[in-house]
Amino acid sequence: MEARPVTRALARMAAWRLAFAAPLVLVVTLGMFALAKASPFDPVRQYLGDRALTTSPEIARQIRESWGLDRPVAEQYLTWLGNLLRGEFGESRSMHRPVAEVIGERLGWTLLAAGCAVVLMLVASLVVGAVAAWRQGSWIDRLITGTAYANEAAPVFWTALIAIWVFAVKLRWLPAGGLTDAATGAVEPGDVLRHMILPVAVLAFSQSSWLLLFVRESLITTLREDFVVGARARGLRERTVIVRHALRSALLPFITLLGARVPELVTGAILVETVFSWPGVASASVQAALAADFPLLAALTLLATLAVVAGNLLADSAYAIADPRVRVLGVS
Repeated sequence: MEARPVTRALARMAAWRLAFAAPLVLVVTLGMFALAKASPFDPVRQYLGDRALTTSPEIARQIRESWGLDRPVAEQYLTWLGNLLRGEFGESRSMHRPVAEVIGERLGWTLLAAGCAVVLMLVASLVVGAVAAWRQGSWIDRLITGTAYANEAAPVFWTALIAIWVFAVKLRWLPAGGLTDAATGAVEPGDVLRHMILPVAVLAFSQSSWLLLFVRESLITTLREDFVVGARARGLRERTVIVRHALRSALLPFITLLGARVPELVTGAILVETVFSWPGVASASVQAALAADFPLLAALTLLATLAVVAGNLLADSAYAIADPRVRVLGVS
């Protein structure tokens, strides 16, 4: 009987989020199209590259007509939006390949790296944050909180470069970047695992500071609650009090905070993939921006927007499952 109210609450929540997501995505498409039109770069010249110097004006005009660049701006936008809704993202002007094909072959690598980073980030934040709260005021607590604040202030690319210098250049324990070794022709799982250790660790470390600090502060507050004091008075071990009583109650707001970190996770993935030459969609967005490749950049921006919306929806759904009080309205 309990499953039906939860399912209805989650369905109402998803409907609310989708109702707000539709205009958000529309605004993002308008912004992307306006920026493309305001750009000083000529898409035809970007597509032709060096051949633009030798291509006749007639051929350039034909390309412009075939792309619909000679039509009114409103008509261009509606045509482009209609193509997006049908799943037709066009052709990448920098890679000279269909955008869907470029994203399709890179998305899996981004999901692999980002998924492993999220798991590592969650586990590390919970464990280290709980240790800092347990040893509040000790040198361990000061070391953890000081490192967390310093990490939050440091740029992600700086952390990545330091990691490369230490573990790849000085110690030579791990490769500096890429998916496999240059001399390796095939993609071997063990080789990929070695190459993804540094980018995954850097991405998880760079995004874990506020989660760690939040767990620490929330757990310190919970440890002062009456039910925790009562558990200690009953003679329960300190580890049991923290793990089974205090930490469980302190984690509810942590779920919402995790959803709010999705935009920063996307930004961090872009920088980390670029520094480590990881062949994901995040690094492709940098290449598209540098090459003024509007079709690829627009598709990747929409993909990042949908990832943020989906991340917040998953966080809200998890909160509704964990806390029955938010099921009254079905929204958080």
